Amino acid sequence: MNCLHSLLGIICSVFDAYSTVLFLPGPGSEEYHLAARFSLGDDIDEGTVITPGQGLVGWIIRNRRPLRIANFDQKRSRLGYYRDWDEEKKIKAFMGCPLKGGEGALCLDSKRTYSLSDKDLKILDMFSSLAAEMQRSDQENAQSVTEHRYYHGLRLLTGLRARFPRWAEYLRHYLDLLCHTAELSHAFLAVRGDKDTYVLEGYNQPLFQDPAQHAAAFPAKSGLIGWVLANNKAVFSGEAEARTASSALFGIPAANPSFAVLACLPLFISRKTRAVLVLGGEEPVPLTDDLKAFLEMATDHLAIHLETLHLRSRLDKPQKKV
Repeated sequence: MNCLHSLLGIICSVFDAYSTVLFLPGPGSEEYHLAARFSLGDDIDEGTVITPGQGLVGWIIRNRRPLRIANFDQKRSRLGYYRDWDEEKKIKAFMGCPLKGGEGALCLDSKRTYSLSDKDLKILDMFSSLAAEMQRSDQENAQSVTEHRYYHGLRLLTGLRARFPRWAEYLRHYLDLLCHTAELSHAFLAVRGDKDTYVLEGYNQPLFQDPAQHAAAFPAKSGLIGWVLANNKAVFSGEAEARTASSALFGIPAANPSFAVLACLPLFISRKTRAVLVLGGEEPVPLTDDLKAFLEMATDHLAIHLETLHLRSRLDKPQKKV
């Protein structure tokens, strides 16, 4: 985003504008967030979110058409990206262009009436094409870095069994590495116990305010973990629903952690769901297809290891004589 900030500074200088702003779509939503800004003042709200049709910026996004207003009348429309209404009232001219493909909008304003021409609008449209290209390049670079991190994480996971042959030590390092790679805060393994219960086999950091609850047996037919055990399906919850999902994670009135992102993945051992790998993040992380694929591959790796341990324990048992 530093390159985009520099670009907005150049645009502001070229047009002798007061402020230049760039809005880009948020992940998985119809909201557009202020991604970059450059202003001669300090009143732009960095947390501005615009929906299509909301104000002048929203009009450009919804209609995917450029807009130029030489004599801006705040009584008829709003900009929406200034914190202080008194500051917005000083704006006299505005223009903006949609980014190609509907990826957002590039806009600028001025405190001078009739300071922007049709020619200026055409030049700004060329700048919007450049901004779109820079944004795509940033996304591709970020995608490459993320894919490399997941690949490196999987390589490290495959080497854990040789480094840590003892199960408890292996699981602790596995959960730590999984959280570090996925950029999540919590990971734990819920394993079927006796009768209709499951227990926490391991966790990377405490989940409950009461330490005794970590050793408790939880009912296998209740809560989100119980649903995964019964239905053999993974559950991924993003920020919109993860807070609610995490409150029902164990299905009992407990001091559950509040997660902004949550993933529950079943582990198949001897063709049955014997455990659930749970990951949660206190900070929101986009649940991309790449992240889901990484977690699924990591879960399969853990399931294979558990399957191996299960078969080994059966072979080590003394055989009954006929």
